[in-house]
Amino acid sequence: MFSNLKKLFEQELEQIEKSGLSKRERVISGPQGAVIVVDGREFLNFCANNYLGLACSEEVISAAKEAIDSFGFGTASVRFICGTYTLHKDLELAVSKFLGTEDTILYTSCFDANTGLFETILNEGDAVFSDELNHASIVDGIRLCKADRFKFKHADLSDLEAELIRAGMKRRKLIVSDGVFSMDGEIAQIESICNLADKYEAMVMIDDSHGTGVLGGIGRGSVEGLTSRIDIVTSTFGKALGGAGGGFTSGRKEIVALLRERSRTNLFSNALSPSIAGAALFVLRNFEDKFANNRQQLAQNTKYFRERISSLGFVLGGLGNHPINPIILGDEKLASEMADKLFAEGVYVRSFTYPVVPKGKARIRVQISAAHTKDHIDQAVGAFAKVGRELGVIK
Repeated sequence: MFSNLKKLFEQELEQIEKSGLSKRERVISGPQGAVIVVDGREFLNFCANNYLGLACSEEVISAAKEAIDSFGFGTASVRFICGTYTLHKDLELAVSKFLGTEDTILYTSCFDANTGLFETILNEGDAVFSDELNHASIVDGIRLCKADRFKFKHADLSDLEAELIRAGMKRRKLIVSDGVFSMDGEIAQIESICNLADKYEAMVMIDDSHGTGVLGGIGRGSVEGLTSRIDIVTSTFGKALGGAGGGFTSGRKEIVALLRERSRTNLFSNALSPSIAGAALFVLRNFEDKFANNRQQLAQNTKYFRERISSLGFVLGGLGNHPINPIILGDEKLASEMADKLFAEGVYVRSFTYPVVPKGKARIRVQISAAHTKDHIDQAVGAFAKVGRELGVIK
């Protein structure tokens, strides 16, 4: 049977390659850090979500090993069947305390947290309102539910209000937004969203995967100071809070309780591995004492990079208050070619092209880490200057 379809798949893959949209993986050996090894060669790494530099922290790795020694490699089943570890309950309590929420449930990823959310709490007669640039996991999760779907223009509160009015009376209404939009490092207008939610009696859900541990005066993310007004927060341990994976949904205790009963990505998926849970718990319990300097260094590094790269004449997206720094190029093939040339110069960055970003909005996304030194940034900027001039991006 497949022999009849093989040529169609080959043609599709060939078209992806010709259009410059192929997403080739680089294979690294050794730990994630400011410097990584690819094919036996060292590269400066500017494409990871390792914001606080904890993915290769010896203390975090030690906490992961201790958790394996205490709890083994995994539960080998789902939590409600084989039981749940005290480690999982401790981590859920730690997340709730960290964010200032009522309760928390763990997932193996934030993708699972999002895809397991909407069909659990929304049904026919309900409505969900989603920013058009929300993460793919939110889009996929909403597809699974039976609620009426309303998409509003990106960060356009007037359009959101118009959609809320258009929806009319519903049993439940839920407004959904990323806290930080990952392609631009743009932060949602969460307080204004909450104001609209109050006006039209809607709930609010924020995916703060790129904000948790990074933003806010004390690192609680884009939702800091607003969790009493936000009904649901989803996020991950796979970025600032360690880097290995794992996610959670935190918020109203009644919603979390319902997720424990009915969320399919909880009921039909193995529990979070002890190594990830143990490392995440260590990070949360020691966040202020051990990692405050990491946040300060991250902010300094971000400011320094943006100043230097802007002075060269690159078109830089974002507002500078997040370590995601998109260098906008527009053309898909140009973005891919530039990433390849930077790789040849020893700088590991990735181009982002359609469908990850809209057509015509291709960019190199540079992500800053607390683990970067000033010398790392200077070397990267030097490579950008060289390649940018070669390709005619800058003068």
